[in-house]
Amino acid sequence: MKKWLFLVGAILSESAGSLSLKAALGHPAWYLLVIAGFLAAFVFLALVLREGMALGVAYGIWGASGVALTAVLSALIFGEALTPLMLVGIVLIILGVLTIELGAQRAATKREAN
Repeated sequence: MKKWLFLVGAILSESAGSLSLKAALGHPAWYLLVIAGFLAAFVFLALVLREGMALGVAYGIWGASGVALTAVLSALIFGEALTPLMLVGIVLIILGVLTIELGAQRAATKREAN
């Protein structure tokens, strides 16, 4: 359970850092949050790996979820476009993340059986 909390922390931190990049264009003080967000994201990702999650699973979920969350939040916060085709892409990202997790669980079950 702890690894999933760390992964959520990594996703939220990376998204905050990415969103802060946009805010920093007009107000350079936001670059502090950019640095803090990305630094925290990598620390959380390292903790996820230390807890035993496979790198491919952790990185895939982190990257895909961060992209989806950043796209949605940038539309809400900055009024950026979020077209129906982009929403289809976000749904595909979510399905991809679920597929990765299901595959990882299946591989773990097979490994434990042997």
